[in-house]
Amino acid sequence: MTGEHILQMKDVSIGFKQNKPLVDSLNLEIYSGEIVAIAGPSGIGKTTMLKTIAGLVPPLSGKIEVCGSKIPSLPPRGSLGYIPQRLGLVRHASVYHNVMMGALAGNASRWFPYSTEARRLTLESIELMGIKDKIRTPIRKLSGGQQRRVATARTLAQRPSLILADEFLSELDEETMNSVMDSVKNYVKENNATLLVVEHDIARSKILADRLLIMDDGRLNPFITDPIIMEVK
Repeated sequence: MTGEHILQMKDVSIGFKQNKPLVDSLNLEIYSGEIVAIAGPSGIGKTTMLKTIAGLVPPLSGKIEVCGSKIPSLPPRGSLGYIPQRLGLVRHASVYHNVMMGALAGNASRWFPYSTEARRLTLESIELMGIKDKIRTPIRKLSGGQQRRVATARTLAQRPSLILADEFLSELDEETMNSVMDSVKNYVKENNATLLVVEHDIARSKILADRLLIMDDGRLNPFITDPIIMEVK
């Protein structure tokens, strides 16, 4: 890898009980420009790992560095974007309002909401996700797949260096999924950003990611394809 470290985890244990970690002694390095997918059975700690990296759940042990900051210190404002399973959208507010919140998260200026740049980031991200026709629609009136696109647009409007995404392609039909996947991949490559995604579908993970890791039995291992069985004569 030639990029800079965006995420480093050294001997990290995650979970909610000190004597019963979900994942133990985790070591992981991710670089700028990479897309890394993590797959594995439900309920084994994938979402908790993302929340730990995001600073929402403290690690049980070990060291984590995100965008140059060592947890529990926060990374620079706007550098970390998070698309959770439970999207955290403001249901009574419009698509535009929700995506604008992402643009605001990436800028500390009190005048930024009124700037041309804020509107540009918001509208550009909405258009990328194919929801321009819903721009004034309240979130509560959108389908589950449309809401996922709003959450993704909100994160892209933030212009983060690292995106953590938890099943962000679920509830999308195949055509929309491919469009969203391409838009996020292009964002990563054009901005030398990084994407770490939890994804249950291994076939989809292999298309999306540069690296696929499998979480199982409290460990994180590289995905290995089935070996070719050769007849021995």
